[in-house]
Formats: sequence, C-alpha cells, structure tokens
Amino acid sequence: FCRLPWWRSSATCKSWQSGLFLPQDRCQMLNIKGINTTVGQEQQVGMQEKQVLEDLEMPLARREMEALFQEQPETGNQYLEDTLLQSYLKTHLPPKVLEEVHQDLERFGNRLLTKIQPLGWECELNPPVFRQYDAWGRRVDHIHTCSAWKRMKEISAEEGLIAEAYERRFSNWSRLYQAVKLYLFSSSSGGFSCPLAMTDGAAKVIESLGIPGSLKNAFDRLTSRDPEKFWTSGQWMTERRGGSDVANGTETVAKKQPDGTYRLYGFKWFTSAADSDITLTLARIADAEGQCTQGSRGLSLFFLRVRDEEGKLNNIQVQRLKDKLGTRQMATAELWLHGARAELISAEGRGVASISNMLNITRIHNVIGAVASMRRMISLSREYACRRVAFGKLLKDHPLHMQTIARMEVQVRGAFLLLMEIVRLLGLAETNLASEQEQLLLRLLIPVAKLYTGKQASAVAVEAMESFGGQGYMEDTGLPVILRDTLVLSIWEGTTNILSLDVLRSLAKSHGQVMAVFLSTVQKKLELASGSGELAPAVQRMREAIGSLTQFMEAAGPEQAVTMELAARDFSYSLARIYTGRAKGDHSIMEWVGAGTDHPSPSRWCNQELCPVAAESGRGSYGGGAALQDSALVFGNSRL
Repeated sequence: FCRLPWWRSSATCKSWQSGLFLPQDRCQMLNIKGINTTVGQEQQVGMQEKQVLEDLEMPLARREMEALFQEQPETGNQYLEDTLLQSYLKTHLPPKVLEEVHQDLERFGNRLLTKIQPLGWECELNPPVFRQYDAWGRRVDHIHTCSAWKRMKEISAEEGLIAEAYERRFSNWSRLYQAVKLYLFSSSSGGFSCPLAMTDGAAKVIESLGIPGSLKNAFDRLTSRDPEKFWTSGQWMTERRGGSDVANGTETVAKKQPDGTYRLYGFKWFTSAADSDITLTLARIADAEGQCTQGSRGLSLFFLRVRDEEGKLNNIQVQRLKDKLGTRQMATAELWLHGARAELISAEGRGVASISNMLNITRIHNVIGAVASMRRMISLSREYACRRVAFGKLLKDHPLHMQTIARMEVQVRGAFLLLMEIVRLLGLAETNLASEQEQLLLRLLIPVAKLYTGKQASAVAVEAMESFGGQGYMEDTGLPVILRDTLVLSIWEGTTNILSLDVLRSLAKSHGQVMAVFLSTVQKKLELASGSGELAPAVQRMREAIGSLTQFMEAAGPEQAVTMELAARDFSYSLARIYTGRAKGDHSIMEWVGAGTDHPSPSRWCNQELCPVAAESGRGSYGGGAALQDSALVFGNSRL
C-alpha cells in the first residue's frame, strides 16, 4: 500500500481502487467525476475512471519518492534575538563597557551564524577516530580529529573565549562578558565548549598559585589570543575505582626524579579532551620505600605536557576512546601513564584543595552549557511554532502549545539570571572587590546552580524536542544531538546528589554563616521589590517560602545529620528556586525603573513550589526511619 506524504495531516479515506490513502478533497473530486468511492466496492473501471487515475498517476509517483516537507526553523543572530540577554547587559553594565561589548557581541553573533554553526555540525558528523597502530605494526596511539574541530580551537583563541576573563579589560565585568560569549558560543561549538571549560579551570588554578615561573609559559598559552600559541587543557581526575570520590579512588603513583620532576604511573579511566596540549591530574607521591599516603591527604596536583616537542606522547598509552551517549565530538579516552613526566604544582598532599578553583570554574561552565542548550532549543521551538501549520492554523495560535513553550521560557530565564548572578560575583572576587558575604554566597551558589540547571536542561530539552513532533526525533534535524549533549550536564563535575551533599558541607564549614548571608540577601531584595504592585504576589510567595525553609532548618537542627542528608536534594532545589525568584524580581525592578514596563516572569516563576524541602518534610519524607523504608522499597522488601 502506498501512503502519501500528506495523509497524516489530512482527513483520509480508503480508495476503492488499490488501498491508496487519499485526502478527502481528492475523494470528493473522484465523486464529482462520477466515480463511486464506497469502501470495499468492486466494479468495472470505466474509461472516465481510468482517465482520472491516469491524471493522478504521475503526481502519486512523485509524491511516493518525496520526503516530508515542512518549514525548517531558522534562527538569526543569537545575540540580537536574545532580548533577555540584551536587557540584562543594558541594565547592569556601565555605559562605556556596554557600548564596546554590544558591538563585539553583534559581530560575534554574525560569525556564529555564518561560520561557526556549520563547523559545529561538521564536528558532529566527523567524531574523533583512534588509530592505535600504523600500517607496519608500530604503536602510534593517534587520535585523529577533523579540520572543523581544529578550526574551533583557532576561533576560541581569536575570540578570546579564555583570554577575556584574565585580561580583565573591563575590570570586574570581564568574567561576566566572557560568560556571555561562551553562552552564545556553546550551542554552536560542536562540543568544543567542553575543552574550553577545562582550559579555563587550568588557567584559574595556575593563577591562584601565583603563576610560578615554571608555569608562566603554560598560563600565557592557555590565555592566548594567538591561534598558533593557544593551548587547551584536559582534566584527568577519574580512575577505575571512582569518579567524584577521588580521595579513595585515585591509584596513580608519582615517583620523584633526581632533577626534581616526577614520573606518573597509573590508569586514567575517563580523560576528557584527550587531544589537549596539557593537563592537570592527581597522584599519590611515593616515599623512599614506595609507600603512599591514602585518603585525600595523600593526593597532590601535577601539571604535565601530553606530548613532547617532537609531538610524541609523554609516556602515555591510549587504550581506547569512550563510546559515549553524547559529546561524541570530543575525544574522551582511557589512558595508561607509564612514567609520564610531570611537575608537582601544589603543596604535597594538598591536591584536592588546589583543584577547588578548577571545579568552581568548570561547574560554572556546566551552568553556561545548560542555559545555552535550553535557550537554543526554545528558540528553535518558538521559530517552528511560527512556521508549522497543524489543524488549520499555526502552532503559535494553539494556546496549549504556547503555554508549554512559555513554561520552558520561564525556566530558561530563571537559569540565565542565576548564571549572571554567579559570574557577576566571580568577577568581583577575581578583582578583590567582593565582600566576605559575597564570597560566601558565591561558594554556595555554584553547586546549587550547577545541580539545578543540569536537571532543568534535560527536562527542557525533552519538552522542546516533543514540540517538534516526529521531526524532533530525526537525527538530521540536529535536535537529538542537543538532547544527548545536554544529558551529561547533570553528571559531569558531580551528580545531583554529590553536589547536594557539597551544599550541606558548605553550610557546615561556615558554621551557618553561608545560610545567614543567603537569607539576608534574598530578604533585602524582597524589601525593594515589595514597592512594586506588579510583583506583590511573587514577593508574598517568596516570603512564605523563606519562612518554610527557615522552619525546616530549625526543626532539623544541627544534630539531625540523616534528616539533612535525605533532604539534601530538595533543600538544594529550594535554595535554587528561592534565589532565582530573587534574581528575577531584582532584574524586573531594574528594568521597570528604566523602562516603565511590567514583567510577568517573576510571578510565573513563583507559581511553582518554591520550597520543596518543606513540602516533602510535611509529608514525612525525611523522618521516622525514612532511609530504611526507602532501602526496603528499592530492594523489594517492602509493600507498596
């Protein structure tokens, strides 16, 4: 049976002749010409009927070979189309900074559209290939990357995607400006935003160490605008026994050499950006008897070049490339270190503390990627709604469809403003302008934002894909790529549960100071927002959420460790939603003062459950042996 390409979107009936699925208007045409189209009726086809079928024969043959034809969503200059981004920059940046930044971002947006996006798709179509041996049996361990991937590296240098944060041309606004460029670049980068995250993290670690002389050349290259000099960095932390648990999972041993350098021996299970120029890695220093201190106190941080001056691997063997669900554009490998030459850059036994700066930066990059992927999917979905006709009208004219997109838009706006708040605080900290309270707040918000936006991005990507119907499931539309690459964001640099526990550690380590700063910051902004009648409902819900959060913490108390661990995820979600509501209200007030307009986004954000930890606590989710009940349920020892 031949099913016409348009049968799915038109009312159809079954032709008596051969089971063809024809639109109603075609069948009516046959009736007008005297053909009886009653289903199942069999009668001799007359000359008139044959003529009609002959008239239809060629169009049917052509249509049989045609693919589904719909209007492809097309977006323009990402910067000029992002009204929230432009509004934020106009509201917050000093005028002179804004003028220069605006011009550069408009230029960059055009480059993304015309040059970078095609390169990104080429990276997806041509993932890295590993060749372990040459034709004569010699081991070469060569990771081949496509020309587009190499060009992405050059573009990253030319655009100063790392340099911008360290040149500090705009003082404390430099970090925010870098984040904005990375945000625009991310969804078009063909996965190259990942090595940039680790490059930025490595540069931050070296800077935090005071840029010692031995690392001056590396720092200059990591932050260079010259494509010929620019280096990227890997991050080799994960080993066979663990991911986030580096204290107990790191087996790599470092042996000191007479010249003061070290040789590293071990197996790195998950090495992102394995084609990078340098890397930072953890290892345990062996003493004269070959013994190593276990736990986090035995870990030290090392710098190593991946290849020597001749391009040969630094006593490194590539076992294989990882077969990943997403981020296939980037080479992730398993590596054996067989005496790789390295330099100790942290104090001995202070490796974990030394990588904290790297983790903060890479987690912020994770947030950037999450917000960028959400913005990209929603932009395409919105554009498609203006082109796709279903049930007699454009998708944008279907209220339910637009409600769905609007709900996603509320999520991405909240995530964007949370990201901007974090990079604003980071810029203050990097230029020694941050107060102690702002530094504490930054320490708390980084894991909160990372865990929350990672979950947001996956949910929005799935919902946005659905808005395209079956086309969203087709590989050559490019939409499944965005979904696959988004799913890693809740895993890389700490899963949701790991980061939720990190949030609790930050509270405990500060002896409650972090939480006090968080609450006072939100409450101050609510006082300012209370003067706006438009924001009154949102302000009221925010105050209720803060009250519920405070009551929960008082009820849990400092001795209820199990209760807080069970509540860690919901507690972190509560912090994210409350602070995002604060950021939305703050931005809306500043816009309102400047433009005299009202904004529904804060109210829409506050219509959700802002304090899930209090709601779950009220349902008894954390007390009364909840942990034992959960275990019994999971392992089948409990009745539902």
